[in-house]
Amino acid sequence: MGQHRKNATILSVIFMGLGQLYNRQFVKGVLLAAIEAAALSYFIPNIKHVIWAITTLGEKGSHFEKVKGVSRLVAGDHSIFLLVQSLIALIALAVVIFAYVLTVKDAFNVGKLRDEGVKPRNFAQSVRFFSEHKFAQSFLAIPGLGILFFTIMPIIFMVLIAFTNYSSPDHTPPAKLVDWVGFDSFRQLLALKTWSHTFYGVLTWTIIWAVLSTVTTFFGGFLVALLIQQQGIRFKGFWRTILILPYAIPQLVSLLIMKNLFNGQFGPINQYLRYFGFGGLPWLSDPFWAKVTVIIVNMWVGIPVSMLLIMGILTSIPRDMYEAAEVDGASAFQKFRIITLPMVMFSTTPILIAQFAGNINNFNAIFLLTGGSPPVGKYQYAGATDLLVTWLYKLTLSQNKYNMASAIGIIIFLIVASFSIWNYRRSRSYKEEDMIQ
Repeated sequence: MGQHRKNATILSVIFMGLGQLYNRQFVKGVLLAAIEAAALSYFIPNIKHVIWAITTLGEKGSHFEKVKGVSRLVAGDHSIFLLVQSLIALIALAVVIFAYVLTVKDAFNVGKLRDEGVKPRNFAQSVRFFSEHKFAQSFLAIPGLGILFFTIMPIIFMVLIAFTNYSSPDHTPPAKLVDWVGFDSFRQLLALKTWSHTFYGVLTWTIIWAVLSTVTTFFGGFLVALLIQQQGIRFKGFWRTILILPYAIPQLVSLLIMKNLFNGQFGPINQYLRYFGFGGLPWLSDPFWAKVTVIIVNMWVGIPVSMLLIMGILTSIPRDMYEAAEVDGASAFQKFRIITLPMVMFSTTPILIAQFAGNINNFNAIFLLTGGSPPVGKYQYAGATDLLVTWLYKLTLSQNKYNMASAIGIIIFLIVASFSIWNYRRSRSYKEEDMIQ
């Protein structure tokens, strides 16, 4: 190893910026040294408290003490604040360590250039180099830090909450502390009868809902697109405009209107049924009919999206493929089975998988239409139409069962991620793309 690169690397390992100073990059070296000095001035006195906070989550909650016969509130440790502050500090420490490694690498590379007889860039030249050649990487560092602290950090926080007993009424800070309990929340959710009965029931309906809502909207849109594309259909632009209106109207408005239409007591649908001599149906009050209703309403909202997508694919299929099939004597069904269906499925399989994953977490359709109702007596804070995501919402916002909600969130992620990755890797579009690369 050359002398310059060796010395620069050793000095940069000892203290951030020393390697740059050795390489005669004085402005850069001073800035990096100042960054490490600021980091050390914060972490040296606080790292012990950070470790204590994240390991213990506090030792004494807020409580009242009598002072000269007067009760006074004494502030204690807030477990959740301690956890959040510790996470922020540890992520900031990880960022500093990452920057430290980059500075060591930079000192080595510049020292290597010096060993080869190349003069190092000064500060102005370095700024010009980054602005011309490394601008994208440098600029992306800003949103990258934002994602780190505002997206990744909350996800880590949610995962950690699943391993605590943070729930009402016994472990709600600041009056009562939160403790680490390991996998106890998952054990209760999957094995304890009071929770597992609800979990498996809601999970089963979530999978059924995701499959039916995906299949019905996709093939419903497929059918409508095929009908519009038929040669004998006139005013195609008019039909496209009319059929896209359910999608153009905000989903919130559509779902609230549908909720009133299907109301069992005064809804127009039941009134019309009674007018023609049929008894009204319990659309939203019976567990079975409530599930049927949400599937029907979801078709109304989702079919236009699939229709637009598939119409675009149908117009891109070469006409000569159909002409060749006609020459060979293929029927209309055979042309559909051999040409249309494979071409559409090839292009839409990744989107279909994404729609399935989205339907597992389709909060709006369930919450705005039924709110998870009707209630089920044996369920813990869940109704007959609740999905895992709406159950999670109720546990968090209404019941303060944060540990159970976090455990459910992790399970939802594992289900969606594993299913989506497995199916996408098995799809023809993925295999052919992989072969091309």
